[in-house]
Amino acid sequence: MKGQQKTATSSVEIEKSRTPASEQPWRSNHTQPAATSPVSRAPSKKPAPVISIGQLRVERDSLILDSIDWTVERGQHWVILGANGSGKTSLLSTLTGYMPLTAGTISMLGETYGQTDWRELRKRVGIVSSSVHQMMAGHETAVDVVISGRHAMIGMWGEIRAEERAQALKILHQIEAEPILERPWRVLSQGERQRVLIGRALMARPQLLILDEPCAGLDPVAREHFLQFVERLARNATAPTLVLVTHHVEEITPAFTHVLILKGGRVLAQGAKSKMLTSATLSRAFHAPLKLRHKRGRYSLAVSQSLSIVI
Repeated sequence: MKGQQKTATSSVEIEKSRTPASEQPWRSNHTQPAATSPVSRAPSKKPAPVISIGQLRVERDSLILDSIDWTVERGQHWVILGANGSGKTSLLSTLTGYMPLTAGTISMLGETYGQTDWRELRKRVGIVSSSVHQMMAGHETAVDVVISGRHAMIGMWGEIRAEERAQALKILHQIEAEPILERPWRVLSQGERQRVLIGRALMARPQLLILDEPCAGLDPVAREHFLQFVERLARNATAPTLVLVTHHVEEITPAFTHVLILKGGRVLAQGAKSKMLTSATLSRAFHAPLKLRHKRGRYSLAVSQSLSIVI
């Protein structure tokens, strides 16, 4: 898809955020206004949402996504949850410009689809997915993989500048991967690779970080270690907005504030995590009687016994 492609429908442009006008303090040589005259203030502008999707529709041979409305505000961390085939991957592909939309509007980081080169915008978005794993060269070290994220390239070549290596070392410390910085990719564990890929994404200083089923292939212990790392990352004051894509509620850590639940290419529920995650909603999402449990900020899900369902 070309970044300059226009949608068939009209797009509502989301204004970029701007700094509110500051008020100058009164000085002694200024005439004070009358007590009955209020001081005029320039209205402050609300920052543009990180993601804003309106009536998104995607069709190919069949309907893939329909009537998707979704807004991610700054300061929120979201989970996209749903069964296999619910539309999670298609939504991500459309959001990042790899799957053209049929109708609707998309704005991301203050830019509007059809009016911005999406190839350039993607440089401000970090994506960690299993597809990137397969493209890494086995001989590259962890620090080289992280540095490659600065240029959005697969495979390091050319001279590495001192400031790039210094930034990579700082990020390796941030992602708690300093001990493995010189290890080649082929000997890293799955959990270590996921951390390094997050470091690679952070190298470009993204404003949005998408984690596409990052725990796939991890054993239970490695998964928990990785999730605790994501939790610490999310609570860092400088962390980008996080979007976690999963079909396991067990992977939703306390730092995630909101959830978007998809079913059959449509939005089943969305909003604050505490309100949207219920046994009834998840039973509808996964087509089975489910029991949701919540303890110490974490969730678990059990399939209830039912004579009408064969498992």
